[in-house]
Amino acid sequence: MFKGDESAHSFPRLIMATNVPVPLTNKDQRYDRQLRLWGDHGQRTLELAHVCVIHASATGTELLKNLVLPGVGAFTIVDDKTVIGADIGNNFFLTSDSIGKNRARAALELIKELNGDVSGSCVEKSVEELLEREPDFFHHFSVVVATQLPERPLLRLAEELWNSQIPLLVCRTYGILGYLRLAVPEHTVVESHPDNTLVDLRLDKPFPRLAALLIEGASRLRLAEHQEHSHIPWLIIVAEFLQRWRVQHNGKLPSSYMEKDAFRNLIKEGMWSDGTSAYRTEENFEEAARHAASAILLTQVPREVEELFSDDCCENPNSNSTDFWICLHALKGFVENEGGGTLPVRGSLPDMIADSASYLALQAVYRDKALEDVAAVAKRVAELLLQIGRTADAISEQAIRLFCKNAAFLRLVRCRSLAVEYDPKTASRDFLGVEDSCVSEDLGLYLMLRSVDRFFIQHGRFPGMMIFLYISCTGERMEHNEPDVVLLHAEASSLLQEWDLPTSASSEYAR
Repeated sequence: MFKGDESAHSFPRLIMATNVPVPLTNKDQRYDRQLRLWGDHGQRTLELAHVCVIHASATGTELLKNLVLPGVGAFTIVDDKTVIGADIGNNFFLTSDSIGKNRARAALELIKELNGDVSGSCVEKSVEELLEREPDFFHHFSVVVATQLPERPLLRLAEELWNSQIPLLVCRTYGILGYLRLAVPEHTVVESHPDNTLVDLRLDKPFPRLAALLIEGASRLRLAEHQEHSHIPWLIIVAEFLQRWRVQHNGKLPSSYMEKDAFRNLIKEGMWSDGTSAYRTEENFEEAARHAASAILLTQVPREVEELFSDDCCENPNSNSTDFWICLHALKGFVENEGGGTLPVRGSLPDMIADSASYLALQAVYRDKALEDVAAVAKRVAELLLQIGRTADAISEQAIRLFCKNAAFLRLVRCRSLAVEYDPKTASRDFLGVEDSCVSEDLGLYLMLRSVDRFFIQHGRFPGMMIFLYISCTGERMEHNEPDVVLLHAEASSLLQEWDLPTSASSEYAR
């Protein structure tokens, strides 16, 4: 899209006919806001997902609401509990008519009303029963979310899912405190959606077609009359003045703040002048000055992607490798060969003030180079797939194109298993964040949530329930709950001893 007025005295700056908005479908209109956030591919991933949520508690149903409204493909609630009066007070998806019914089935009716396109079901069994009699039950879900699940069944479930490479989200709430934990051996991210994405311009390392176009544009810039001069794309302006700068500075790019400021001033000095008056303001030169610092950044492979290239999963792919690692191996080969040390060109351009011919020419150069790079990576992917015994088209061209477009933003998350976290022998001090002999605030809250679960196992109730029952029965206020404070503090101290941490828990956390 081009910006500018349409006056009779201005150089033509047209809106491309191909940019006429396509009418939105009902689905696009319904999900418009989230499509802007995570795009078509993210929405497809959500719509193909089948999520299992354990327990239709207030936490579980609120989580489901936030999955069903944006259109998750399907969900299954696992809960053997019966609705009681206390559930009605904090769960919007249960009513007084639900009392006595199975909690999963009662909540299911109202949750399904949120979105008719979502499929929902429930299983009126406990996690323990399913793990004992149907251990494969959880294997067909995209992700399992365990809410308010006690420690023992949680660890059994976590082991089952960990061995099957199925992500487990542990969600624990207690009053106004909460804890969310991802447990999966590895989570690979292609679309990480970074906040401040810079445009991939390659002005410091122009590929052949771009270099030829920049030389042609620079020639136009030097010979242009004012009307044409004010409509040359800012990208060409930056490239031309960058070349002049490098001639004056032994081929070096502006690097320090002072140098970048001087470079911006150099660009502004290039505005049109008739030789008798001061420089005229030209919007394209103003744009060039604004974008100068980001446009001349070095083209290089980000550190995070370099680290992925060094990972053993990338260097030694095999028949068990996921599509991510196969594409990454091919990408690494491209960088070391066809790419000449650079990632594939992303192929997109920002809006800019320009005449239509110049902008379209620039756009075509970047688009064609991006397609050429995708084809080179795709060829490497196909060759690798055949080597490891898979069909050459096992990974779609669309997936490879998406991978190349986001090559600079690839990320990898590796988690510790819950078994390692909960085993005192492998609990990490670094993870727990202990400094000297003080319990940090984060550790204090984590410690209390773990202690509350142990308290429940020992006493069959949560700390503070006795005072709640006393007030409910007598109507009198009880100011202190010291017995439970002492018991909870003892559980916390026991945990710290198991972790072999030279510190003690303040009773204030327990209180």
